[in-house]
Formats: sequence, C-alpha cells, structure tokens
Amino acid sequence: MPRTYDPVPSRAVAFLGLGVMGYPMAGHLAAAGHKVTVYNRTAAKSAEWVKTHGGASAATPAAAASGAEIVFACVGNDDDLRSITVGADGAFAGMKRGAIFVDHTTASAAVARELAEAAAARGIGFVDAPVSGGNLGATNGTLTVMCGGDAASFDAVRPAAMAFAKAVTLLGPSGSGQLAKMVNQIAIAGLVQGLSEAIAFGQKAGLDMKAVLEVIGKGAAQSWQMDNRGPTMIERKFDFGFAVDWMRKDLGIALEEARRNGARLPVTALVDQFYADLQARGGNRADTSSLIERLD
Repeated sequence: MPRTYDPVPSRAVAFLGLGVMGYPMAGHLAAAGHKVTVYNRTAAKSAEWVKTHGGASAATPAAAASGAEIVFACVGNDDDLRSITVGADGAFAGMKRGAIFVDHTTASAAVARELAEAAAARGIGFVDAPVSGGNLGATNGTLTVMCGGDAASFDAVRPAAMAFAKAVTLLGPSGSGQLAKMVNQIAIAGLVQGLSEAIAFGQKAGLDMKAVLEVIGKGAAQSWQMDNRGPTMIERKFDFGFAVDWMRKDLGIALEEARRNGARLPVTALVDQFYADLQARGGNRADTSSLIERLD
C-alpha cells in the first residue's frame, strides 16, 4: 500500500547525500509536497533522482541549500559531514539566517556539537538526527529519528521529517541524537550475536528452527532482529540490509565515546571484533546478521 502523508505546509528543502538511505528519504519529502533540491557527490545520482521525483539538483551543497528553509543531509561519516557543511561550497555558506540544518548521518556526538556551534555563529539552526530502521525503513517511510538540538529548531523541522519517519523525538541538546544512536547500535550488536548463537545451537541440536523461532517469538525472546532476520539467518541469506562495514563504523563511534565517558562495553567490543573477522573473510557488504557464519 502506498505511503500516505499527513497534510503539512509545503517547505523549500534541500537534501544532501542520495545513498541507500538519502535517496528514498528525499523521495518521501517530494511525495509529501515539499519543494526539494538535491545534491549528491556523484551528479548522475542527482539527475536520476530528479527524473524520478521531480524537483531540482545543484552542483554544490551551498547551491542546493540556497533559499532552503530546511537542509537535510545523510552522508557517510564525520569527515563527509564536514565536507558538505563548511567551506565556500558547504551548505552553511548557502543557507539563509533562520534556516535549519538536519543531519541524519550516524556520526560522532563531538562533530554534532562542533557543527551546531558553527551553525549558530551564522544564525543557522542545527539538529543532529540519526535514524534507525535501515534501508527498508527509509524506503517505506517508517524510520525512527533520534534528535539532539534546541526545541525551537526541532519543532520547526519535525512536521517535514515525518514524511519519512514513524517517530521523530527530541532527546536533549546537540549531540544527544548521536548518543542515542550509539545506544541503539550497542543494543543491536548484542542481540544479533545472541540470536546467532541461539540459531546455530538449535540447528546443531537438530531442531526445526523456523518452528522454534515462531514459538519463542511469541514470548520473552521476541525482538525485531528475531522477527526480521531470524528466518534469513536460518537460510544463510545476507545479500541485503545493513552492511557489516557500516556496523563496524557505528560501533567504532560508540567504543570511542565509551573511552571518553568511562562506560564499559565488553560485549560490544567483542562483537566488534567478530565483525572484523567477517570483514577479513570478505563479508564487508553482507548484512549484520551474517555474524552467524562465524559459528558454522
């Protein structure tokens, strides 16, 4: 069934970064009635998006951001984020006072605070807003968005962001969204390893694991990972979903923050090394549920 959108005023927006997440997220903004200008490092991807969704494309982040009330972004890491925000061609240079930059990249809390300060110096709002739900959530418009920033900026962008989300929540000042995403990834790492061990154990024991998951999925062991990745883990199918490379990047951010704040993450550190094993085997682009392959 096609996604339906709550009626909201049309806004002039930009979207920077048309990867597996950004491409459909920007599409939902256009479908919801917003005037969207896109930028992507590979211009052909921008042209493809415009052909599909309408709107316009720009050659630089600054040009895309010019005239936009809200500038959304979803890129790879801290350095990518700096490259599209600061400098003569960066989005901040093109944004008008009072506009708001919304960063959906999974990045460090430190860079969120750094860029929030740089934006404030220009009279620009900044919301760090990493997402959970993967490419399927982006495609279906059902992402969960964890936000850090001031309440006024959050309130201004939330109605537009709901075009691609089922929940958009303010969790505290700048950096809080990124910290919440770290909590999310820490929890997932342990869940996927536990599910891997459970399925591998059940298969060694000769159980019909599809039937077992159906039963225990109705009880206390139930989780999104069990419901959505358990069946494909049983079949050893991993050519989709959230890549091992991306998870290692995210866990690295969390482990670095833990070293800074003194939190102890022994299971997370162990699972991070298990993912490193998968990378060494060439499984960089396989879904994170491929952890079970280490147990075969």
